[in-house]
Amino acid sequence: MINIVLFEPEIPGNTGNIMRTAVATNSKLHLIKPLGFRLDEPKVKRSGANYIEDCVYQTYENINEFFKKNKGNYYFFTRYGHKPQTNFNFSDKAQNIYLIFGKESTGIPVDILKPHLNNCIRLPMTDKVRALNLSNTVAIAVYEVLRQQNYSDLLLDEPHKSKRFIEDN
Repeated sequence: MINIVLFEPEIPGNTGNIMRTAVATNSKLHLIKPLGFRLDEPKVKRSGANYIEDCVYQTYENINEFFKKNKGNYYFFTRYGHKPQTNFNFSDKAQNIYLIFGKESTGIPVDILKPHLNNCIRLPMTDKVRALNLSNTVAIAVYEVLRQQNYSDLLLDEPHKSKRFIEDN
């Protein structure tokens, strides 16, 4: 299972977008407090559109509670990582994969990253940008895992229109 982990997220719009991505990809969302907003804020709901009620998520009081309750393979997305996401093998669908992302302002603290240095991932980018938007980074990471798993259980065709919608219109 793919698990999206947000360490102390601060921006409600990002979390709402990530909730929509979680629903679209059958991923579970884990939110580690403190949150920089309330989950019932209009900005969260607006970003998540009508999909938030379908989002499977869990909150934790702190990172220690998260680690205690969740076992699997942890991957940390940080601008200080040295390997791109394509260097990792996510193809085993039986694996519990935890993609961990830091708060927008400061990321994941070094003391959390240091014991997991081999699983620190940096999305390649120019030296003109320090980091991508959190919700964009989450989408890139989740879809890399899904690509390696051949998009298991996801629809490749739009389900509400004819498969030949473009051709017929």
